[in-house]
Amino acid sequence: MDNHKDLKNISSIYKTDKLEHGYIEIYESYFNQIKDKKLKILEIGIADGKSLLTWSDYFKNSKIIGIDIHKIDIVEKKLDRKNIEVHQGSQSDKQFIEEIIKKYTDFDIIIDDGSHISKDVKKSFELLFPALKDNGLYIVEDMQTSYNHFFGGNPFDLKYSNSHMNFFKNLTDSLNYQEIANPFYLKKKYDSKIVNISFYHNMVFIRKGNNNRASKEVINHSYEDMKYLEKSNRTGKKFKYFLKYKIIYKIYTLLLFVFHTIKKILLLRI
Repeated sequence: MDNHKDLKNISSIYKTDKLEHGYIEIYESYFNQIKDKKLKILEIGIADGKSLLTWSDYFKNSKIIGIDIHKIDIVEKKLDRKNIEVHQGSQSDKQFIEEIIKKYTDFDIIIDDGSHISKDVKKSFELLFPALKDNGLYIVEDMQTSYNHFFGGNPFDLKYSNSHMNFFKNLTDSLNYQEIANPFYLKKKYDSKIVNISFYHNMVFIRKGNNNRASKEVINHSYEDMKYLEKSNRTGKKFKYFLKYKIIYKIYTLLLFVFHTIKKILLLRI
């Protein structure tokens, strides 16, 4: 491999902390095949600028955009390069993010290495995910802050906390939303828009894409309706299967729905 394009070699030169965190090997596995493309890459959080310099060298044909809540001296940080652009603003400031999107339209890769505070991570995703191109990657680093209450995380109630780790874990249901056998299910914001979510130590990768594959088990989130159509069409015994699936099974599903709704209310999980 050409050392000038080897991500580990470049990150060693600039001494970015992504190397010591173990992120570089993971990034290389995703980026190696696209490093020569003409991309728009947005990184939240600039700090010493070492990661922007790394991306600048690695993605030679791409535009590298960095945003930071603090004013960055691009000359001092050696960020005054042709393929780097820097902007000052908060990652959770709707107006600022909208201005960034208006300027660049869309992005191929978005990396959140910003405040690592739960509310900021979730807000940035909400604001920026619509501007991510199809097949684009949204990456969040340092997910360990989800388990630290000083960052708005929650180390005491891992399964039901309002942390950003749980936010992304819950998005995995959007991968399979078509399969949810709940006739009362309402389509969520990210359903059909995510094709892959991968978790690594302190990192998460979300790939955007069209995810509308129809279920083979349910129709409009109803297992009963699917089985009724399947059985009655195959056998012609419409009354038998109407009684079984459209009445008996649907009553059973309704009772389960009511039970779980009451349970969530009692446990304050609504």
